[in-house]
Amino acid sequence: MRYRNLVIASGLTAVALAIVAGVALGRLPAGTQLPTHWGADGVADRFADAGTALFMPVGLTILVSLLMAALPSLEPLQDRLAQSAPLYRTAWAGLLGVMALVEAMVAAPAFDLHLPATTMLAGMGIFFVALGNMLPKSRPGFFVGIRTPWAITDPDNWIATHRYGGRIMMAAGVALVVLAAAPMRGETRASFVIAILLVTVATPVIYSFFYWRTSRRA
Repeated sequence: MRYRNLVIASGLTAVALAIVAGVALGRLPAGTQLPTHWGADGVADRFADAGTALFMPVGLTILVSLLMAALPSLEPLQDRLAQSAPLYRTAWAGLLGVMALVEAMVAAPAFDLHLPATTMLAGMGIFFVALGNMLPKSRPGFFVGIRTPWAITDPDNWIATHRYGGRIMMAAGVALVVLAAAPMRGETRASFVIAILLVTVATPVIYSFFYWRTSRRA
């Protein structure tokens, strides 16, 4: 399965981010430190020199795009991957959006922009909502979806697990957006974020196992 439009979009995104990074670098004084990582509370907690920080999203965009372009050719279950195309496209496009948001957060000071510290957290929440909406449209495969051993070997388990996982992920995304906007201490926000991520990751796996166990007994 080919994703020509997304390959083109990836190239254009990388070029656009490189242009923004170059312009921003020229506007900043020597020795400027910019953020490269944001903690669970949504606040930047790691920094690097301006050149490294500004061009890191460009490199990550190229790396992620190459990986996403290569994975379809490695999937043994090609027919199943074709059925999961909506989810795959959403994940790919969403990752490009996340890289663009990272570049905006890093470059903002060079353009005298003041984005809220929790903008990245809100962006991840929107990404979760988009992914969760598409999860039920996937089918068993080795590179897409919630790949528990019980779901991969049973289409009914896969569908049930991804319907549940989709609802959980969308709820988690909305919760992240609310947390990003809500006034609270950073430590409190971080605790909520970690709890939400644990529930989002762990409960679909548990659901898949108990679905398999119940089906086997029946």
